[in-house]
Amino acid sequence: MQGMKPLSVSQITGVIKTTLESSLGEVAVEGEISNFRPAGSGHLYFTLKDEDSQIQAVMFRGDAVRLGFKPSDGQMVTVHGRVTVYAKRGNYQIICTAMQRSGVGRLLQMLEERKQALASEGLFDANRKKTLPIFPTKVAVVTSATGAALRDFLQVVGRRNAGLHVIIVPTAVQGDAAAADIAAAVHYADHHRLGEVIIVTRGGGSIEDLLAFSEERVVRAVADSETPVISAVGHEIDTALCDLAADYRAPTPSAAAEIVTAQREDLHRHVLETARTLIHAFSARLARAQLLLRRFSGTELEQQFRILSQPYLQRLDDAKDDLVRGITDILKAARNRHNLAERELAACSPFEVLGRGYSIVRVVEANTKSVLRSAADVQPGTQIEVQPAEGLLCAEVLEIPRLPSKAVESERQHPGRGEAPQ
Repeated sequence: MQGMKPLSVSQITGVIKTTLESSLGEVAVEGEISNFRPAGSGHLYFTLKDEDSQIQAVMFRGDAVRLGFKPSDGQMVTVHGRVTVYAKRGNYQIICTAMQRSGVGRLLQMLEERKQALASEGLFDANRKKTLPIFPTKVAVVTSATGAALRDFLQVVGRRNAGLHVIIVPTAVQGDAAAADIAAAVHYADHHRLGEVIIVTRGGGSIEDLLAFSEERVVRAVADSETPVISAVGHEIDTALCDLAADYRAPTPSAAAEIVTAQREDLHRHVLETARTLIHAFSARLARAQLLLRRFSGTELEQQFRILSQPYLQRLDDAKDDLVRGITDILKAARNRHNLAERELAACSPFEVLGRGYSIVRVVEANTKSVLRSAADVQPGTQIEVQPAEGLLCAEVLEIPRLPSKAVESERQHPGRGEAPQ
């Protein structure tokens, strides 16, 4: 418009800043954290976004130290603060004074659900992991041909092992077509055996930047590869689902290069040093053993053996003597008991009595015989049988004389002895 005085950039920015800050004042905003960048000063820089828009945000150190959690990409949070204009850049931002978690971010939730589904198929199981070759001579690198990850990888390879042959399989690492490109590159490198190891890598970035490496087609391509795969996506704090499916996860592209380029000279030197250490230790131990052996001749060794074995031999002899003595005492006692029992048994035998001059008299009646205990039990003419110590006599009672009074009294006191002196 003619006649209108032009404003400077600073003036128009100041008007916008004054109008915006005075009209909004203190606000509460909910969104998903993205591109989270903590500074060494303690300030936190990040982006708050939803499905359609985003706003830059900053939380200064004095407010950040009061947080009860560690913010990260993908978290849904509610921040309190005021909207202001950063004049030097001409953009607006929210200066946060407080922050609370308000749920799991959409991307993190989607990735967690995908992770659980793929894990249920066993794609992340440890028994699927293949062993990396110790000294690979050729590796295939699936990454962006112009990215910093490839430059870091090649720099480490060149410094550590110039003999390693590197085949680059270029692919997009970010954007809508990246997942299909990465999966196709892995299949191609595996099918054509471009390397003994396949390295899938890219530099760090936000959760959205690394999203292609968590796509299902990429995870399946890594898991299905017959060639061992090393995943080196982002920095050490970043994790993509292809890291879980790979045979080995390297925290950075440089670390992946170190894994496949073990320095042969260092290894050779380490082997030589280990060999020298072992030889020295073995020689020292052998020298000590020889020194100890010189102190003992054959005679001294025999004497030492006798000294050591003498107590045990003495104990054996003492135990043998005690055993023989004990058995002898037991047999002697048993023999004495046997002889005593034999004498007691012989003394109780009726035949022992007959041997002293006594006889057994039996009355013979029909088919029975009974021991005669009293002269009054028979009559003249009774058939009797007399058994002395030896032989047998048959007799008949002719007469029963009367006994003297003492004999009668004895017979009354001891009736039925049935024995008569021969």
